[in-house]
Amino acid sequence: MKVHTHINELPVFHKAVITIGSFDGVHCGHQQIIRQLKSEAAAIGGESVLISFHPHPKLIVANAGHEINLLNTLEEKTDLLSRLGIDHLVVVPFTSEFANQSADDYIGNFLVANFHPHTIIIGHDHRFGNERKGDYQLLESRAKEYGYEVKEIPEHVLKNIGISSTKIRAALSQSAVDKANEFLGYAYFFSGKVIMGNQLGRTIGYPTANLEISDQHKLIPGNGVYAVEVEIPETKHATRVFKGMMNIGVRPTVGGTTRMIEVNIFDFDEMIYGEKLIITVLQQLRQEIKFNGLDALKAQLALDKAAAIAALDA
Repeated sequence: MKVHTHINELPVFHKAVITIGSFDGVHCGHQQIIRQLKSEAAAIGGESVLISFHPHPKLIVANAGHEINLLNTLEEKTDLLSRLGIDHLVVVPFTSEFANQSADDYIGNFLVANFHPHTIIIGHDHRFGNERKGDYQLLESRAKEYGYEVKEIPEHVLKNIGISSTKIRAALSQSAVDKANEFLGYAYFFSGKVIMGNQLGRTIGYPTANLEISDQHKLIPGNGVYAVEVEIPETKHATRVFKGMMNIGVRPTVGGTTRMIEVNIFDFDEMIYGEKLIITVLQQLRQEIKFNGLDALKAQLALDKAAAIAALDA
């Protein structure tokens, strides 16, 4: 998959079959659209082109960025899409100016001028242009003039996308990662930089990597203890993968008040401050609770580790 981030430097696509959307999560519903995109392109000997936006349009149009939780960062979304076998990903900078162009300009000056599409695959509820006045019917009405075909994404797929996105976000917020992973079609993951903690875990035999999340809009699962896999970079193109368990919460046993993400990496004893770790969340083990002292916490951590190993080996 070729990734394009400069709209003025796009290649000339051959019989471009395009689809457009945010594709946050690249979940099972999105994957159905991508299968349709690839099938249509293959049928005409064309190229599959997925057009997405950064930042997420809601961060610009809704002007409520602090309220938006996203399933993927741009880097994560790009990685997920690259695994699905499309030919091109075009990441369009989403600005107020872009959002405010008329629907006709969006079709003529954006879609046609940049992509010369053979086929546009879009949902009947897709909206674009100033005040979201553009829709499927407008695209159809301009099809003969501009020489493209419009094909509709089936309604049941669109319904699945809406339901899935809502359910995934809700499930993750409620710590139900098994349900979220079912809708995603893969295990949820996020990345964070290892920062210095108070090193309390080390004193009771369970040292942890404390993570700082750089993207404020990335959705982090709800509080609790989880079985996880931890990817640690070894070189630019290689990583090591370890089993581990993760706590997200305020650490009530020691009187904590700040929400933290702490990962105990099994069979690992290296200094990795400043490293970026990728955490894949596979199963919730229990809720975060307050224990009667460090000895009780240590005893529970031993049980958590056994449960995590059993879950990861299943």
